[in-house]
Amino acid sequence: MSSHSAPSDDEAPGLYLHVPFCASKCGYCAFYSQPTAGRDMPRLVSALLEEAQRYQAVPAVRTIYIGGGSPTSLPADQLARLVETVASTWPNAEEFTVECNPGQANIEMLSMLACCGVNRLSFGVQSFHRSELELLGRRHSADEAVRSVRQAQDLGFTNVGIDLIFAVPGSTLDSWQRSLESAISLGMQHISAYSLSFEPGTPLYEARRLGRIDSIEEDTDRAMYELAIDLLAAAGFVQYEISNFAREGFECRHNMGCWENRPYIGIGPSAASYWRGERTANVADIDAYISRIEAGRPATEQRQQPDRDDCICETAVLNLRTRRGVDLADFQRRTGADFRKVFATPLRRHEREGLIEAGAGQVRLARRALAVADSVLCDFSSL
Repeated sequence: MSSHSAPSDDEAPGLYLHVPFCASKCGYCAFYSQPTAGRDMPRLVSALLEEAQRYQAVPAVRTIYIGGGSPTSLPADQLARLVETVASTWPNAEEFTVECNPGQANIEMLSMLACCGVNRLSFGVQSFHRSELELLGRRHSADEAVRSVRQAQDLGFTNVGIDLIFAVPGSTLDSWQRSLESAISLGMQHISAYSLSFEPGTPLYEARRLGRIDSIEEDTDRAMYELAIDLLAAAGFVQYEISNFAREGFECRHNMGCWENRPYIGIGPSAASYWRGERTANVADIDAYISRIEAGRPATEQRQQPDRDDCICETAVLNLRTRRGVDLADFQRRTGADFRKVFATPLRRHEREGLIEAGAGQVRLARRALAVADSVLCDFSSL
């Protein structure tokens, strides 16, 4: 393999731990997770820590991110055990994020996270409207979301973000604006705004297929996205990725590492890794995962070793998701390729259509391309 086709082995990776539990499965969620009922959660935490210990020879990680599912669905003592062990193994991570469910995070739990060195929280709020929360299958209320965020702030957390979903069936441009304004009024440092997607196999997908609910019209969906960009910009948020907005200096460093195509290690059922030039994914089954770890075997189910062309395309697509786009010099240093040459044909077409902005040292999506980014990015996904 070319030395330009993969991140350097000595580059500190991000570390992601997947907690595959939630109190109940949300109607839109396609991530691998299972309800907590009847599950041996301490045994799963032991397996997570055992897999993590296999990487203890890695001297440093840049960032730590514990996500799910919902990490806060774990019993408080098991979440503390997980966070404390990871924090003590890699004490110098520059960012340590834990995802929180507003209906589960209480003052004691949040205080424990602060004491363990967690310095960033991400709350899965999704909406501030009861009807939308019910349709999405969320079990918390808007009041609980506000209370959880306020508790985190009162405890001294200065880097708090929330996720929001727009284009929920039954929502309007006005209801979406009120959700955005509620988020802004909470003094967030980070807001993620995603259009609802109907993923095959999810309850909402089936409900739409059977005609029980309808998707929001495409024009309204786009207007909601454009409203988020404008409203958040006016409130001092910088759009640094297609769906992510942050106050200056509060971009999610863990996710930025992924969009920069830097290495990361995934721990847990279904977790993906990009480590030492190889992309892997763990088995997406809790029982199979635990059995493999307890037997001293790898949990990996899929392996792919990207060749040079793969890495060029992966880096291009991931970089273009960010609003700063592709830094041409850095791209050549990391991949060994001249971005303008290898992607000359799609660059010409999309520049002509006003979907790509190209400067002396940078190429990025134009604003009008953001709402149709997937259709643009697919032209950079192969050579």
